[in-house]
Amino acid sequence: MALGSTGQDGEPGRYGQPVMARYAVSSIADVPSIREDGVDWRPIQHYFQLTAFGLNVYLAEQAGGDLIGDHDETAGLHEEVYVVLDGRVRFRVEDDEFVIGRGGLVVVPDPSVRRAAKADTPDAAVLAVGNRQAHRFESTWNPEHFRGVPTYDERSA
Repeated sequence: MALGSTGQDGEPGRYGQPVMARYAVSSIADVPSIREDGVDWRPIQHYFQLTAFGLNVYLAEQAGGDLIGDHDETAGLHEEVYVVLDGRVRFRVEDDEFVIGRGGLVVVPDPSVRRAAKADTPDAAVLAVGNRQAHRFESTWNPEHFRGVPTYDERSA
């Protein structure tokens, strides 16, 4: 793993805590594993001390096992996006079930929606990203980049 320089002049961060490097180049394999109930959970957000969003990878240790336990995000009001990195994953979202392959997305902007996922294949891997709902996402991109690019709701109408 390569690390960029620490904070300004190597000073400690907020609240006297050590500052992580300004950037890191690493791999999922470098992130410490939490193994539980047939899932190899890689807590990327925790490992890199990220504060803007949750970020985890869930790796199946066998087909048929739970990858993501049944839950909703009402307590934290989180929106979540799941990206299937490898294999096939059987998602249950509310009362619907979907088998999603590599590159597939499951997007859950409503925190009250219950969701869960099981590995359909032993190589299944899911990236989960989440954060608290906001009125609007503040982008640094020039709004002109999105002119004429439809949203999901516009395409589905």
